[in-house]
Amino acid sequence: MEINVKIVKKEIIKPSSPTLDYLRNFKLSLLDQFSPAAYASMLLFYSVNGTADQDFDVFERSQQLKRSLSETLTRFYPLAGRIKDNAIIECNDEGALFVEARVDCLLSKFLEKPNNQLTRKLIPVDIVGFSEEHKGSVLLLVQASFFSCGGLAIGVSISHKIADASTVNTFIKGWAAAAHEAADEQKQLPLLYASSIFPPQNLPFHRMSTVKLNEDKCITERYVIEASKIAALKTKAGSESVRDPTKVEAVTAFIWKCAMKASRSNSKQCRPSALAQSVNLRKRMEPPLPENTIGNLMGHFASRATESSEIDLASLVVQMRKGMQDFGENYVKKLQGDNPLVAITEALREFGSLLHAGNDTDFYIFTSLCRFPFYGIDFGWGKPIWVSSPRDAFKNIVALIDSRDGDGIEAWVTLTEEDMAFFEGDEELLEVAALNPSVMH
Repeated sequence: MEINVKIVKKEIIKPSSPTLDYLRNFKLSLLDQFSPAAYASMLLFYSVNGTADQDFDVFERSQQLKRSLSETLTRFYPLAGRIKDNAIIECNDEGALFVEARVDCLLSKFLEKPNNQLTRKLIPVDIVGFSEEHKGSVLLLVQASFFSCGGLAIGVSISHKIADASTVNTFIKGWAAAAHEAADEQKQLPLLYASSIFPPQNLPFHRMSTVKLNEDKCITERYVIEASKIAALKTKAGSESVRDPTKVEAVTAFIWKCAMKASRSNSKQCRPSALAQSVNLRKRMEPPLPENTIGNLMGHFASRATESSEIDLASLVVQMRKGMQDFGENYVKKLQGDNPLVAITEALREFGSLLHAGNDTDFYIFTSLCRFPFYGIDFGWGKPIWVSSPRDAFKNIVALIDSRDGDGIEAWVTLTEEDMAFFEGDEELLEVAALNPSVMH
């Protein structure tokens, strides 16, 4: 399917009220300093019935989004600033980028067989296109893409220098509440104190050891696993050690198992495999931090599978649970100890060594957006009919997100062309997961 996405307007939106002088220098946390100058993106689709005067309807909704964005930036004022020296955000009210676009097809047609390449056209960081030196300079970009039927996709990209998935969720909820003209108590205030928990350090930029992901020629496919299939997976994945796996644990172990089978089939050998999973640190801290704490407050824990020829679902879940426990007892405690810098650099070193183990180990990175309430976000036109988080096509990356009913899971799986050819024909996988079904059914 070919679609044309045409940019009709690009504007800088500034906060509706100037940022006060004493708030002008916002410190990044130590975790923010180590975060890459990439973007965290979300895409929400709304089925909006247009009026008889379609152009007027689009104009009104675009104006409503811009007015409420300006108001929201007064509360999320660092997002309207610019980063300086990887240490602070100068909250100078330079603003966020607002892109308005037209899509020359019906929303229902677009959602029949959504794919990663198509959805990427609806997030601002991709359609605008940044050179390497300008990546991260604008911290917030949003895109309103209007379909020919009146449907709307709202894409939000926020720099990882200040945001993880939880921060993106907090911001979009706050923006939607303003657009919906909700009561003030619903306009969630961001908590902007991560730097007091993890104070920044005066480190030269070249010490910000970012991990470079593998850019082999890859394919990304979407799989949907319904609640009944997840229940069966949870039963299979249970054991004496882990009696009641979570749905994310069961689905992660299952996809990891199928990916390992694909890799071993193509390489003709049973290499060991490692898995890194993203973790929201807020709920792991002691005491826990509120979800509306702003920043890149995430980490990764590792699990490993041996060269054993049999890949058992239950044993993979045991390894994952062990990795999570080790993460809490070691990394999180060290992070909250006297020298968080050592904890971060050690974790990055381990992450990098796994990633670049080459032919010795297969390495997979899983991210879960499950349980974030994106499907409850209403800008005034009802709740979204579909939510997605478009991804760069890096090797062996898997992103999980709740399906629209809240009980199933959508998995976006990126593998090499060779591995995907085996993976998408795996009968065990296809008994459990549907390959890219229509969103509308």
